[in-house]
Parts: sequence; C-alpha cells; structure tokens
Amino acid sequence: MIKHFLLSILFVLGFTFSLLAQQFDTVEVTLESPYNTILSHLFYLQEDNYQPDIAAQTLYGVEDAERAARLAIRLKQILDGKGLYVQIRSLPQDPNYSADTVSGENYYTLFPDLLPEVYVEKIDGQWYYSSETVAAIPALHKKVYPLGADLLLNLLPKLGHSKVLGLAMWQYLGLLILMILGIFLFVILTRILNPIISRISQSKHYPSLVELDLVRKMARLISVLLLLRFFRIMLPPLQLPIESAQFAFIVIKLLSILFIVLLILNVLSVFITYGERYTKKTESKLDEQLVPIVKRTIQAIIIGIGVIQGLRVLEVDVTALIAGISIGGLALALAAQDMLKNFFGSLTIFMDRPFQIGDWINFSGVDGTVEEVGFRSTRVRTFANSLVYVPNGKLADMVINNYGLRQFRRFKMTIALTYDTPPILIEKFIEGLKEIILNNSIAKKDNFVVSFTEMNAHSLDILFIVFLETGVYQEELKAKQEILLLILKLGEDLGVRFAFPTSTLFVEEIPGNGNTTPKYETDPEAINKKIQDFIKKLS
Repeated sequence: MIKHFLLSILFVLGFTFSLLAQQFDTVEVTLESPYNTILSHLFYLQEDNYQPDIAAQTLYGVEDAERAARLAIRLKQILDGKGLYVQIRSLPQDPNYSADTVSGENYYTLFPDLLPEVYVEKIDGQWYYSSETVAAIPALHKKVYPLGADLLLNLLPKLGHSKVLGLAMWQYLGLLILMILGIFLFVILTRILNPIISRISQSKHYPSLVELDLVRKMARLISVLLLLRFFRIMLPPLQLPIESAQFAFIVIKLLSILFIVLLILNVLSVFITYGERYTKKTESKLDEQLVPIVKRTIQAIIIGIGVIQGLRVLEVDVTALIAGISIGGLALALAAQDMLKNFFGSLTIFMDRPFQIGDWINFSGVDGTVEEVGFRSTRVRTFANSLVYVPNGKLADMVINNYGLRQFRRFKMTIALTYDTPPILIEKFIEGLKEIILNNSIAKKDNFVVSFTEMNAHSLDILFIVFLETGVYQEELKAKQEILLLILKLGEDLGVRFAFPTSTLFVEEIPGNGNTTPKYETDPEAINKKIQDFIKKLS
C-alpha cells in the first residue's frame, strides 16, 4: 500500500513540475534598489539568459570574476534547493529602503525566518548581497546539498535542451531514477528495520507482548521517513522549476510531519501495552481505567502539535490562529461550564481515588458496583442490573460510602428466644454461638460479641456481632448463610425456640370454675430465705 502511495506522490510531483515554469523580461543591471539587485541576480541565471558573470555583479567584495560567478550560481542553487520562491513584485523598489526604522540601516532580508543569512544592503549608493552573505554561501550550499549531491549539478546540462511539458528529458529521467531507487530502498530499509525495532520494543520477560503487525508498521513508517529525507536531498540537483520545487518541498514537509505523528502514535501504543501489563499487577483497578484515558489525551496532544506544525509549513499565522482559538475557547468554556466541571471532576476522582473499578459504592440513594470512569461520567451497575450514569462533577461533590474499601464486613443481628427458655439453656446456647464463630474460616476470632443483652416485650434477646474478613460481596453472603444455618441447627439440637412477636391473653378468673388468681408470697421470712438461696447459687 505504501509503495503505491509513494508512486502516486512521485507521479503527481512529476506532473506538477511539468506544468510550472517561470519567465522573466529583459533586466537592466543598475543595482539601485533591492528589487533590481535580486532580479538581476536571478534573471541572468535563468536557462534562457544564462550569464553568470553579470549575475555575479550583485555580490559585494568579490574581486575574482570566476569565483564571483561560481558564488552567484551557488546562491541561486541554495534558494532553489530549499524551495524558496522569490516574489519579485513584492521586493522593495525604494532606493532608500530601510528594514529598521529605528537605526535607519539600509538592508533587506529575502527570507528572515528560513534563510536569515542571505540579505542585500546598500553600499556606496548601490545595493549588493552583503559580504556576510557572500562568506556564508559555501557553508549554506554544503548544508543544502550534503553527501556530495552538489557534484551532480556540474554534470547536468543547463542550456539548449528541448523540453516536454516544461521539463527536460534528463529531468524526467532523474525523477524516474528516484522512483526506482525509492522503491528499492523502501524494501531494503523495511527488511533491515523489522528485526531491529522488534528487538528494541520487546522485553525479555514478555517477548511476545508487542504485536508483530505493530513492529512492521513502525518499520515501514521509519523507512518512509528516511525516503522522504532522501528525496529532499536528491531533488535540488534536478534543478526543477522553482514553483515546482517549492511545491515538492512543502509536500515532503507535510508528509514528514504526518508520518512522524503516525510513528509517535505507534511508539505510544508500545508504551501503553506495557503500561496495561503493569496496571494488571496492581491491586487498584482504577489504573486500568486510567490507561486508555491517558492514551487518548496524549494522542490528542500529539495530533494537535502535528496540525500546528503543518499549518506553519503552509505559512499560516499560527499565533493569530491560537489567539483566535483562545478567545473562542473562552466563549466555549462559558457555554460549556458543566462539561469542564465534569472533566475536572474526573481528574479529582483519578487523583483522590475514592473508589476503583469493581467497588460497591452508595451515594444519594444509588447502590451498585462501579463499572467505568470516563472523562464526563461514571457508570455504576446497580443490584437491579440497571446502569446509572453520574456526571463526575456532581459525583466529586457527593458523600460516597465505599463498601469496597472495607477491611471487614460486619454481621450484626439479634437472636430472640422465647420466655420459657431456662437460664441454663440460654448459657449453653451462647457457648454454642461462640463456637460457631471460632470455627468459621473468615470470621475474626479476636473481635466478636455474643451476649444476652435484653429482655424484650416478647423475647429474650441475644446480641450477635461478628466481623468477616472479606472484600467480596459473594463471599460475605456465603459466610452469613453458613452462620445462620448453624445457628438454626444449634437451636434445634438444644431444643431452643426462637421468639417472634405474639400476643397472650391471660384470664385471671372464670366465674363458676372456682379458679382464682395465683397468690404471691407475702411472708417476709420466706422471701428472705429464697433470696439467700439464690445468692448461694451465684457464689
């Protein structure tokens, strides 16, 4: 797929090169303004008006005519090689032009941002390329044509060749050679980079964690980036029309930005893969939910930076654009306060961690298990199996009861016995309840309560409190069931009856039956004797 893409790009570039050409009128060399000096230099190095000795007159301080001509040619090659198109009509035609209104110095820089070393200045009433520019030409030329690519310029024909659709035959041949070399280098680089990237991206503990398709994709992306760099180096020697070269370099820069962004996103996927592996080892499940959110955030930042760089290549005023976005963002923020509140609420949840995925929480009458925490809302699965979506902005302000963070689960109940239960049987029943707790696998053995605490209106009440060492709701239910079944079996074995709310009708006397109300003991000596006997039993 990438091979076809590269072929398509090269074909479009070649076709575009053939449609673009630049024509100049006759120029008189007067050097009276930046306009005349720069135009004279470029005009007399065109193929139809190739006179380097005249173009060399625009350089200041070069006495050797042959060296001056060579420097003039190289200066134009620098502009062509960087794809810098000089807008002739925008050049200053004022003989006394001054770029600095404060100092009043007479100079003009063609490309202040991209090529600040090249500028013309007024010397002895005429405009020349400055001595600093002349001195910088060899270094700039070597930078634009590295690895000896400038040697090809001396072998390329300059005059007298017929053109087809604006390009000479040797230029078509050069583009064809670049196509063939590009495909060949892409195949070679991909095969070389595959094992290298695979080894770098893999861990000795998890050798198969990173997918092979991801490794191949990164290898192809790096290969394409190297090819774009290769095209950037080899296009200048073809001496294409300046408009075509400028268009080609813009396309190469945009494609480079695109493939760099794609490569960084794939590298991010490798780190996220290891991050997900690490979060699975931690006890907190909220980390697993945080990883995809972090991934989407970083992806948005990377894509945003790539878009900004692309706009800069297209010479869009990014500063003004960002300022406009900031003003629009302020208006959008005012209109979307709830959205921002929910976003910061989600940040609060991730930082404070009041709960994690799988926790059983309760808030504002909602009781359920946390399933997902997103940028805007948190999803809770209730015990009725319904889903509740709660905005994070509101959830961050709520009082949340997190049952999932409990170290122990308290099991409290009151066991009611009937009033006809003998005291000795109550004592034995309590001893049996304690044995049930001591023999339970998840019950805390050092902190429980089993005590006869109250004589209720219809029952004798035993307070039963035990703490279960589990954080899983299903385990808690299972332990409660075991304890309750054992209590019922204990009561059955001892013959203990469990009380429940009842009403008793007591008839003091039935006329005709001779029944009378029972008489209470009224003899003080008899009462004292019974008390003394009870005290002796206690001792």
